[in-house]
Amino acid sequence: MLSVKNPIMTGFFPDPSICRVGNKFYTVHSTFAYFPGVPVFESEDLVHWNLISNVLDRDSQVPLSGCQHSEGIFAPTIRYHKGTWYMITTNVSDQGNFIVTAKDPRGPWSEPYYLGESTGGIDPSLFFDDDGTCYYIGQRPRSAGYRYNGDCEIWIQTLDLDTMQLKPDATIVLTGFQRKAIWPEGPHLYKKDGYYYILHAESGTSIHHSVMIARSKNVFGPYEYCPCNPILTHRHLGAQYPVTCVGHADLVDDGNGNWYMVVLACRPNQGYTLLGRETFLAKVTWEDGWPVVNAGVGHLEEVVTLPYEGQPSDDVPQCKTYTFDTPSLPLELLTLRNHRDHELELHAEEHIVRLFHRCDSLKDCGEPAYLALRQQHWNCEFETSFIPHFCKESDCAGIAMVQSNENHLRAECYPQDSGIKLVVSLCKDGEDSCLARMDMSAATPIKLKLRVEGLVASVLYQSGTEWKTAASGIDLRSLSTEHAGGFVGCTLGLYASGNGEDAGGYSDFERMTYRELPTK
Repeated sequence: MLSVKNPIMTGFFPDPSICRVGNKFYTVHSTFAYFPGVPVFESEDLVHWNLISNVLDRDSQVPLSGCQHSEGIFAPTIRYHKGTWYMITTNVSDQGNFIVTAKDPRGPWSEPYYLGESTGGIDPSLFFDDDGTCYYIGQRPRSAGYRYNGDCEIWIQTLDLDTMQLKPDATIVLTGFQRKAIWPEGPHLYKKDGYYYILHAESGTSIHHSVMIARSKNVFGPYEYCPCNPILTHRHLGAQYPVTCVGHADLVDDGNGNWYMVVLACRPNQGYTLLGRETFLAKVTWEDGWPVVNAGVGHLEEVVTLPYEGQPSDDVPQCKTYTFDTPSLPLELLTLRNHRDHELELHAEEHIVRLFHRCDSLKDCGEPAYLALRQQHWNCEFETSFIPHFCKESDCAGIAMVQSNENHLRAECYPQDSGIKLVVSLCKDGEDSCLARMDMSAATPIKLKLRVEGLVASVLYQSGTEWKTAASGIDLRSLSTEHAGGFVGCTLGLYASGNGEDAGGYSDFERMTYRELPTK
């Protein structure tokens, strides 16, 4: 028997969708303004997950120019049918709902098949019936008139797989379980024992988030809701419960009669969320034709026991160093929006990644030179060493912790006559506050470290062999979802900018390390 700790994917991996092909499980997740988009994970036991590709790894697939951090790519769905993989999602910053396909989940994935303005809405999903018919299910504002914020409907429509266009048979099937329900969304369609089931989220993405289910003998309805809805929520446990905002789920079976649910949730710290919405796992049983989530418990469990053999999950604190000596960047590294090749270059033979001091900064909704990874632990360190090649006084390079263009933390090195000037700035609601300004030696490489301990951060720099503190006690609450809003978690990354000027400067980053710290 194996067991796995929740969340099964820590950090900013929201809106999970899952499917099984053979003895392997696959998940995808939202990425919003980050590039590449929609990571694909693979597992044989629901415990050990490997990132095998990013579906949207070309600018042509995912136009993100000018989008806010929480715009771009919304909830994706992954499905498989007769040798072809399908990923359907919404680019809310461009042409809306689209499908890409592949013969291998590792890619390459196709260019988008856009479904047109007639679909509208967000959170599309696909279902393949026993006869091969493909159905589209999605969410949109109530077509009969939008009466209040969150007044939405779920509808089903047949998809022609030859033309990748929807047929004119759209049928509204649900408007939410509760009276005056808000935000019925994230629908998925299944078939089991002669019933069609629609699983969907409801009540918004905050602490009232929940999972509902309905069923029908006919794919187009009418659907009856489960009398035990919501089948999963933590809203009754209060805002101080360690896991909140539970919703947006997908179901999968293992082929041996065992069913599971993946679902997003948050782990706030003193009421503030920095890590974003993470992916959790729950066991599902069926009673009287309805799914029961974690029977006898009724909420997400910290540890899930699974009926599989294999190696247990590793409890060793995570530590990973990137030395940039591979032909391509690791799949987990992210940039913002498009034109990654304008922002940075990988020089594997020199073991560096070069970030250009371009006009765009992190305060813009542009394409700054920012190479990041997700913050996955409440206590962690992010460290780098780099050699700057400054051309103008406006050039800077360093590290950053980012929630959005309006709420982030930067530790930047600037050129000055006597050497290097280190400036630590907290951007809160678009306004910078200087937390530290100090002179540093011009000796290279420059070494910087960002230490996060709960809701407090410190910035350190290396002088000789000694690490010294540049700024401490930095309040990170402004980088939380509760303050900044949106749907993303924090990222930690390498950063360079010309701050409005592009004079040809660049910085060569030799290494970066992400390290989980022990919980005090």
